[in-house]
Amino acid sequence: MKRHNYKKLKIWQLGLEISKNVSDILTNFPKHERFDLSSQISRCSISIPSNIAESSARTDKSFSHFLNIYLGSSFELSTQLLIAHHRAYINT
Repeated sequence: MKRHNYKKLKIWQLGLEISKNVSDILTNFPKHERFDLSSQISRCSISIPSNIAESSARTDKSFSHFLNIYLGSSFELSTQLLIAHHRAYINT
């Protein structure tokens, strides 16, 4: 069974960069959001590179399934960032 080296995958590298950027952005969120929107955004951004890394040890069929989970997490993150923008916690 062929394994993917996730550290060489551009999509994993991008996911890791997104996670780092989100972490930096969250430091400016209001304290009352720490356990709500901020926490959801953090978990979501971390799950993107994590799911890609986990999928790299799977079969190609399972790898594809985990990439779909990653894609769902990216859509979820996008929505959460739009909500944060609407609440004026971040700007474009």
